[in-house]
Amino acid sequence: MKKTYVRDIINYFHLKVAAGEAGVRREITVSDISRPGLEIAGHFQFYPAERVQLLGQKEMSFFSMLSDAEKEESAGRLLDEKTPCICVAHGCEIPTILLEKAEERGIPVLTSPLATTKLSSKLTTYLEGRLAPTTTMHGVLVDVYGMGVLIVGQSSIGKSETALELVKRGHRLVADDAVEVRQTQENQLIGSAPELIQHLLEIRGVGIINVMTLFGAGAIRNFKRITLVIRLETWDPEKQYERLGLDEEKLKILDTELPQITIPVRPGRNLAVIVEVASMNFRLKRMGYNAAVVFSKKLTDTIEEAADDI
Repeated sequence: MKKTYVRDIINYFHLKVAAGEAGVRREITVSDISRPGLEIAGHFQFYPAERVQLLGQKEMSFFSMLSDAEKEESAGRLLDEKTPCICVAHGCEIPTILLEKAEERGIPVLTSPLATTKLSSKLTTYLEGRLAPTTTMHGVLVDVYGMGVLIVGQSSIGKSETALELVKRGHRLVADDAVEVRQTQENQLIGSAPELIQHLLEIRGVGIINVMTLFGAGAIRNFKRITLVIRLETWDPEKQYERLGLDEEKLKILDTELPQITIPVRPGRNLAVIVEVASMNFRLKRMGYNAAVVFSKKLTDTIEEAADDI
């Protein structure tokens, strides 16, 4: 999870700092947004002070109707030491007492010309992305037929070479070697490349290549939802590998389980084609057609018919 500061939302949304500029390095720790209408009316019992506080036209209109003493008390309690900042939508005029208290306590008051609902939605989406649980995995992430396929396996097994062949076949690279995985609130996993190695692919014996420079902008993606994990492992003649595809493996990343397919690697196997077919087959399963189940049913029916004829 990246640390997020008030200055980050200032820069991203081009917000204007009306007061409390000294506090732009205050950390934002939660993605939820609070609209403190009840608090302005005096009800602070369940005030979520740790959230970004968003004031719209209704809140500012009600605040202006308070007496001077009520304004001072309300502003003082709104600007809690835990509060990262206050955002004012619609470019509303900000009461002087609020600006003075914010400047005194070093809590930024930010203004935006956006409507309250739109600003709330944009802030929530941005903060959910920034504050989502994250991890880094060793592997390659590619977009194959619109599906995010994470290829994992031991070092030098052929992950990058497989990704290169997939790119040559018209698919898109997201990340090589290190994949940053972010879990959204819907338990979806979004993969991307660290900025330092974005668009780069390491091929042993050749070195580092820039996929976008060599194959064009259509050969890369900056991020992709991960839907399938393919594990490459050295062929073990003693191990029994899945022949029909009825059993489904799972790999847990953060709090989300993903389907996993294990592919044994040995000379002569075209891994890129196998990854393509595995991706298409998995896509068919999601659409309701499972070739292994259909074959198994046909086989069972054939055996039963033969038994009846005896």
